[in-house]
Amino acid sequence: MTTHTATLWPDRRTLWRWHFFAGLFCLPFVAFLSLTGAVYLFKPQIDDWIDWPYDHLPTVLSPSPRRDVQTALPAVPQGSFLAYELPRTPQSAARVLVSRPDGEAVRVYVDRNTHTVLKTVLEESRFERLVFRLHGQLLLGNVGSVIMEMVASWTIVLIVTGLLLWWPRHQRGLAGIVYPRLGTKGRTRWRDLHAVTGVWISVFLVLFLVSGLPWSFVWGHALQSVENTVGRLTSVKDWEIGAVPAATVIAGHPVGQSQKQPVKDGMDMPGMDMPAVSTSFPDGDFVSSLDTVVQTASTLSLPAPVIITPSGSMWTVRSDTQNRPLRESVTVTPNGHVMTQATFAGKGLVDRIIGYGVAVHEGQLFGGMNQAINLVVAMGLLMMSSAATVLWFKRKPAGSLGAPPALRSQKYGVVGIATLIILGLLLPELGAALLVLALANRMFAKLRLT
Repeated sequence: MTTHTATLWPDRRTLWRWHFFAGLFCLPFVAFLSLTGAVYLFKPQIDDWIDWPYDHLPTVLSPSPRRDVQTALPAVPQGSFLAYELPRTPQSAARVLVSRPDGEAVRVYVDRNTHTVLKTVLEESRFERLVFRLHGQLLLGNVGSVIMEMVASWTIVLIVTGLLLWWPRHQRGLAGIVYPRLGTKGRTRWRDLHAVTGVWISVFLVLFLVSGLPWSFVWGHALQSVENTVGRLTSVKDWEIGAVPAATVIAGHPVGQSQKQPVKDGMDMPGMDMPAVSTSFPDGDFVSSLDTVVQTASTLSLPAPVIITPSGSMWTVRSDTQNRPLRESVTVTPNGHVMTQATFAGKGLVDRIIGYGVAVHEGQLFGGMNQAINLVVAMGLLMMSSAATVLWFKRKPAGSLGAPPALRSQKYGVVGIATLIILGLLLPELGAALLVLALANRMFAKLRLT
């Protein structure tokens, strides 16, 4: 290696140490994310399977959303109407979303023929919400979101150092570079399963990590802060930042206790934590107008699920499909007239980029093929993590961590330092961690000299 190259690039031992410690921290989480992400990929199919009994009822003869709501509200003591989900088929039960006094949302299934309650379930206890919070927050709320964001940040370091370690230097042929040498035994086979698999899925993994950042607590709020400070980068967000209650997701705004009003006989406007506008419907038309609004919503052909919520003196009809580029939001008057219509194409550039990224991340942008590709990537990540674990146990001495020893002459190189600075600026948690590591390293260096 020439002197110029040595000062430009980090030496191999330095890369190996960074890769080792980043992997030691990240790989258990990467394996966990692979498993939970693979399950969440098939959310539509799992939801359909769970709700099968409630989508194969006798055909509805005389639908009345107003009566559905009036049936659902008594099932939740002191409950307030939150939203009505448009039934997908004539055989589907009504799904009425009701807000409890503590702000939790309850999904009430109502038979639209007999107007009886079939089932009630807390939204946060539904399978898809549990997997979502497990995958992104470890069921720990914002604390879990911060942990997973730190994992994502260090996984990017893991990818960069892994690619540099994989880069062929004096190796001939494609074996061990493009495809693994499965016919070999021992560490070589496990090394190839780890390195070659990692290279093939690294591009997809970076896309997954970056597209997941807008949901995270620190990075998501940082983006929001930039938007508020610099300019209008995004419009109405279609993603959750950190731990957001299900009721807020459903209503499209925070739902609290202070502004709630009681529902009387299912005919008055329930209290909603709304902006500073009138939330009362004239002449008690709130629930009675729902029948008309649902008829209008049925003609719009929006992708399911379609959520109908009160918004001031109007109604909002919106698609909450996971394929975000297909989402639309329509404002409808109580007598069923469409006032405004907002589409994905009308959003800001950043909104659209994030929307596409989120749809790909969830495996919903281009149907089953998207799910299949994401599943292959998830299984590849699991294989890579498992191979790395086997390699570690094979290499490490008994009773030792097995970390590559540091060299006194180790070099970070201009490229290495520049990469760390750029990543530290783009990823706040990584930047903070790097500062702590730099200060700790300097402090220990001084202690060694004394």
